[in-house]
Formats: sequence, C-alpha cells, structure tokens
Amino acid sequence: MPAMRRRIITMAMITSLYRLFAWLSPAFPTGAFSYSHGLEAAAAAGTVHDRATLLAWIAALIRVGSGRIDADLFRDGYRAAASGDSAALAAANRRGVAYRATAELALESMAQGTAFAATVGAAWNPHPPTLRAGVEGGPETGEGVCHAVAVGAAAAAAGARLEDALTLYLQSFASNLMSAGLRLGLMGQTDGQRILAALEAVIGDAAAASLARDPEDFGAAGIAADLASMAHETQYSRLFRS
Repeated sequence: MPAMRRRIITMAMITSLYRLFAWLSPAFPTGAFSYSHGLEAAAAAGTVHDRATLLAWIAALIRVGSGRIDADLFRDGYRAAASGDSAALAAANRRGVAYRATAELALESMAQGTAFAATVGAAWNPHPPTLRAGVEGGPETGEGVCHAVAVGAAAAAAGARLEDALTLYLQSFASNLMSAGLRLGLMGQTDGQRILAALEAVIGDAAAASLARDPEDFGAAGIAADLASMAHETQYSRLFRS
C-alpha cells in the first residue's frame, strides 16, 4: 500500500489563504457588485435568459474571453512581483490597461484595480516595493491600475501559491457574474449554486492552461461579450455600470 503523502500546513500558508479569501470576497470594497461585464445587455436581448445560457456565457468568458486575458495578467503580475521585477510588473499592468474591448470594460477593471490597491495598502499594508512601483505607480502616469495584475501582485506579496490564488481569482470572477444574473432575475439562488458547481472543472482547467501557456500566446475571442458591452454603453435602462 503506497504511503500517504502529507502536506505540512504552516502559519504563513494559512495567513496567505486568509488574505486571498478576504481580498476576493464580495465584502472587499472594489465595487464589483456594480458591474455585469456586459451581461445586462445580453439579458435584455434575450441571449442569456436562464441557468443554461448563463452557465455557457460565463464558461465562454473564462475559456476564451476576458477571463482568459485576466488569468494571464494575474499570472504575469504574480510572477513579476514574486521575482521583484518592477519593470515586468509595470509592463503587465500596461498590457492589462490596454487590452479592453470597450470603455465600460476598461472602467470595470481600472476602477476595481484602483480601489483594490488603495484598500490593501490602507487596511492590510503588505506594501512590497514591487506593488508600489509597478501597480500603484500607474495612476501617476495616467495608465490606471489593472485589477487582475494588482491582485496577482498582492497574492505574491502575501506568499500565496500561484495555483491557489489564480483559481480563487477566477472563481471570484465567475461568482460576480452569477450574482449579476441573480439580480437580473435569470434564475434563483439554488440554480446560481448549480452554475458555480458546474464551473468547477472549467475554472480548474482554465487556471492550469494559463500556468502552462506561453506568455506570448495572449489574447481572447469573446466577441459576443464585447458586443454586449458595447450595446450596454447606450442601453436606456440599466442596473449595472458595465
């Protein structure tokens, strides 16, 4: 019978996980609840109208849309911060700011990134030099703060494992979209949890793919979501900012 493998849990690991859960919680004040990532327009058009269509929408975003982009940005921000490479962190942030298909999606990422960096610095105060120079320096140059890069850098500063941090980030991304679907009346709470359960393998595969992917293989093809975001910018009646 093979010997059981035991993972030694240290206080540092517990602390890093605690911070990740706090930073990616709906209670963390980034304003994530006010964005639907174009979902509101897709719901108004009838493209997304129930549990099955919302599940397919979120899964596509994670696999080939903005979720794929943010996964790679998170990875690059984490690795740059972990190695103390402030130039690479600044480059990842610039890429994250630039790769937004619409003004609303840019607002969604930059407003959350700015709020995240400010709150982490004020309340949690890990403040490694890489985070200050590479991410918080963004607003001073007019570049803005990319949320995925900011969280990735903070996760590295907290000593979290990249695999754990990236998985939790993508789960938070999916949860926020599911919550937007609840508020749009697309399904009930139990069906919302069924969506998150069905996305478990999707998120696991997406995180693993990002960690194995060449950094130059960067991009997305979430055209339907981008068009929905464009439509949302002129939507007459709306609940969300994106």
